Amino acid sequence: MLRTHTCGELRLDQVNQEVTLAGWVQRVRNKGGLIWVDLRDRYGLTQLIFEEESSEKALLEKAETLGREFVVQATGTVIERTSKNDKIPTGAIEIKVKTLEVLNAAKVPPFIIEDETDGGDELRMKYRYLDLRRNVVREKLQLRHKMMQETRKYMDAQNFIEVETPVLIKSTPEGARDFVVPSRTNPGEFYALPQSPQTFKQLLMVSGFDRYFQIVKCFRDEDLRADRQPEFTQIDCEMAFVDQEDILSTFEGLTKHLFSSVKGVELEEVKRMTFADAMKYYGNDKPDLRFDMKFVELNEVAKGKGFGIFDNAELVVGICAKGAAEYTRKQLDALTDWVKRPQIGAKGMVYAKYNADGTIKSSVDKFYSTEDLQAWASAFEAEPGDLMLILSGDADKVRKQLSELRLKMGEDLGLRDRNVFKPLWVMDFPLLEWDEETGRYHAMHHPFTSPKKEDIPLLDADPGAVRANAYDLVINGVEIGGGSIRIHDKATQQLMFKHLGFSEEEAQKQFGFLMEAFEYGAPPHGGIAFGFDRLCAIFGGSDSIRDYIAFPKNNSGRDVMIDSPSSIADEQLTELSIRLAVKE
Repeated sequence: MLRTHTCGELRLDQVNQEVTLAGWVQRVRNKGGLIWVDLRDRYGLTQLIFEEESSEKALLEKAETLGREFVVQATGTVIERTSKNDKIPTGAIEIKVKTLEVLNAAKVPPFIIEDETDGGDELRMKYRYLDLRRNVVREKLQLRHKMMQETRKYMDAQNFIEVETPVLIKSTPEGARDFVVPSRTNPGEFYALPQSPQTFKQLLMVSGFDRYFQIVKCFRDEDLRADRQPEFTQIDCEMAFVDQEDILSTFEGLTKHLFSSVKGVELEEVKRMTFADAMKYYGNDKPDLRFDMKFVELNEVAKGKGFGIFDNAELVVGICAKGAAEYTRKQLDALTDWVKRPQIGAKGMVYAKYNADGTIKSSVDKFYSTEDLQAWASAFEAEPGDLMLILSGDADKVRKQLSELRLKMGEDLGLRDRNVFKPLWVMDFPLLEWDEETGRYHAMHHPFTSPKKEDIPLLDADPGAVRANAYDLVINGVEIGGGSIRIHDKATQQLMFKHLGFSEEEAQKQFGFLMEAFEYGAPPHGGIAFGFDRLCAIFGGSDSIRDYIAFPKNNSGRDVMIDSPSSIADEQLTELSIRLAVKE
């Protein structure tokens, strides 16, 4: 070993010991005849000292040549610091250096490698190997490592077996676009990279592996944002001979274990809510329960008063922001402009301030009497000091718009505390959703999700009303995991394919292997997949998952460090039987 200790472990107990450290130069302070060097590795930072009266001239001259990020080895004696630094664990000691060897000099880095850096996102991604030296980034990957270890510990204790599934699989419809890989040995044919190991984990249930899990890479060719990457990681799980309650209990247990062992947080009981209630009261299927502000429908008290915007709307609905009646006209105008942005799409906003003196002032006073406004306040259960914000329009659209407004108000009022965690199971999703572009139903989750038995007759009469045995785990408004009880018999699976618009030939071509497996004694089974990167970001208090991935892609799906994706040589294309015809 080139070192006897790391840069983070020496303390006063080691004073007078001779040690050897190796690491990167964080900074150099030269006071003329007295040089301090901060030496860093992933374990911490230790101060080295070179003094003119006690060091050889050549050693001092060598120390003067050191620059940021030089890799060095230093041997010396641990001494007590006269001026201690209580901000670092090694701040009570320093190393009086006897020998110094430069293992590798370094160019001046393109940005400052400190917690507070001057490097922008693209620059730091181009030099990601330097960005990873920063404590704040390294700590995120250490968090990820600990969460992986604790996940495996919990799953092993629950008798799950970790099984790896193939990465080169078959392209299938539904879901996002596949990444495809040409086959050299089978000209004109392609593999796909898995969007999830869905069919393989079901086949493992048929195989008798009644408890499977895998921390697995998945791939989706979809538009990117802060919580999406083209390649991402799932905690993928499946169980046989279980019902929905067994799965919820088991993975509620995993969630509580991770919070307890990694963050020291004891989670409360995980609440449950139907999809229908989530949409009615929060406007989306992943509500943030760190604050209340439930939707209140106002059709009965707001319509029929001559205000055409409300009278002609399918739904009049609003939220009550507790204690926000002090909002100024300027703030309310800014909120109105915010909801009218194209990203939100509202045509306007009505407000009513319940003043501390008991009066109510609204932006539509000429249409509504004091008694009318008091009826609004009663519907909202508002109190003096509260602010009522109201939108109207088509029901589905206005709920989505109000959902965005609710989240903004929660943020502006400081109600979305990153140190508070409110988990929730959202259940009873629709099995199918209508797609206007294709003119047919698509599976809301995937084609293997089981419908509720009592809703199966509705598949012919009212497909959109059929509920699925599906469930999502939501934490603080972020979907962390989702799963379902699966179809495990051929007849029901064929029925599902039929309602998804597959011909018998298409279903057989795409999924014949799975339906055949169902004829060989498939047990009842179900599972869930957690978005591991998102889970890490929640634990780390971040919106973006990128810092929890060692080498992420940018928002265009590019790795700017290695310049990927890139073109390939004509010889390779010929070998793969591929001719390019790129559209301009």
